[in-house]
Amino acid sequence: MDNIHIDSGLLGKCGEIIKGYHEPCRVALVTDYTVGALYVTTVADSLKSAGFEVFIFAFEGGEQSKNLETYGKILEFFADNEITRSDLAVALGGGVVGDLTGFAAATYMRGINYVQMPTTLLSMVDSSIGGKTSIDLDAGKNLCGAFHQPLCVISSVDTLETLDKKYYNDGVAEIIKYAMLGNDRIMQSLEKGIDCEIIKEAVKTKLSFVEGDEFDRGRRRMLNLGHTVGHAVEHASRYAIPHGHAVAIGMCAMARAGEKLGITEEGTSSELERLVSGFGLPTTTIISPDDLLNSALSDKKRSGDNIDLVFPISFGKCEIKTFPVEKLGEIISLGVK
Repeated sequence: MDNIHIDSGLLGKCGEIIKGYHEPCRVALVTDYTVGALYVTTVADSLKSAGFEVFIFAFEGGEQSKNLETYGKILEFFADNEITRSDLAVALGGGVVGDLTGFAAATYMRGINYVQMPTTLLSMVDSSIGGKTSIDLDAGKNLCGAFHQPLCVISSVDTLETLDKKYYNDGVAEIIKYAMLGNDRIMQSLEKGIDCEIIKEAVKTKLSFVEGDEFDRGRRRMLNLGHTVGHAVEHASRYAIPHGHAVAIGMCAMARAGEKLGITEEGTSSELERLVSGFGLPTTTIISPDDLLNSALSDKKRSGDNIDLVFPISFGKCEIKTFPVEKLGEIISLGVK
């Protein structure tokens, strides 16, 4: 975690932190309108004080902006402001900002350096870590992307004070996922509330799956717990249901389906549902299994006629199971009904 900084008050110190990784240069600072109104001046001033020249690009926030159009506008902004391969992009915002900026940085001039400055709990514990960058296509979520590691990640936890509870709980869902994957420390502390130490513990957990499997071909796939159904819920709802809420539904669905298939220990789903609902997160959906199946068929975890699914075996233990794609509809039905 040497290049991951988690603490309060880091926005005003970001210039000096980044200067420790990259000499002063031109910086394309990418944010959305909501986050920009709150924090862009503080971040830009810190960067300028450290000797960086700052150019700001802002767009309408939300998953609906994580598309080819916004991606193209960011690339054109880089070019218009003469960003070169010796310059930097900085992503200030939640997962949408981080994914878009990272993907633009990965592909502009065949790759420039970038920094993640996540401002939501979800992006602090999940999307800013591991180097996955992407945009959505009409067919599904995160179908176009690249692996591109940030120079550093700067998580200033005081930004969570301005975060709407709904989106705060999105991050809690991913933290619960880490508990399901076996982090007992998170499980023991979770119901006492989220603090800086739990955020650090969540990041350590993700790193433990990412390290040694940067390109998601082995153990890192365990992090997809709840995501096949979760991404289908997001896509089928046209992103009215945000990522963390959808992943919560997906985890509970896989636990219920696993019990019915004899994969998951009985009682696991009810224990998970209690924990999830205690944080105001949903455990199921009214979206039909057929609609979910149609969205899930374009899932990245599909390989030819097979698909890998992560099942809870018990609370704190999960395994990857491979099924024929033709079985997916039945599994989804068992989980969401």
